[in-house]
Order: sequence, then C-alpha cells, then structure tokens
Amino acid sequence: MNRINPKKLLNSKWTAVQPKNKQKHFLVIKVKFDEDGEVSLCLIEAVLTRKQSIIDWRELTEHKVWLQGWN
Repeated sequence: MNRINPKKLLNSKWTAVQPKNKQKHFLVIKVKFDEDGEVSLCLIEAVLTRKQSIIDWRELTEHKVWLQGWN
C-alpha cells in the first residue's frame, strides 16, 4: 500500500503498473478539497498523450495498480 498525504498530491508523479494505450506515466494536475478538508476531486494527466482523467485519489494507494514516482 502506498502511503499518501492528500495535501501533497498536487504535482505528484505516478506510474501505472499495467499501462493502457502506451500511457504509463501520470502527473496529478488538480486536487480540490471540500469544506471538511477531504479530497473531492483528483485529476491526473498522462505525460505522453496529455489525456486527463478524474480518479478517486484512494486508488493511488493500491501498489498493485500504481507505483509512486516515474519508474
């Protein structure tokens, strides 16, 4: 399990364990918080294609799906 501080998500780098459509490296480009300080939006962007996707930030804690950094 990857340990993540939600306040440090912005601009963090991630590698998909199983790349899809040659998209392997991602960057968190936007994080929004609600009134309670919980993450309400996490937007990642593929480095190669610049395609953006909204994900649940908790998915990034799954080490079988995501690796922290660009590997």
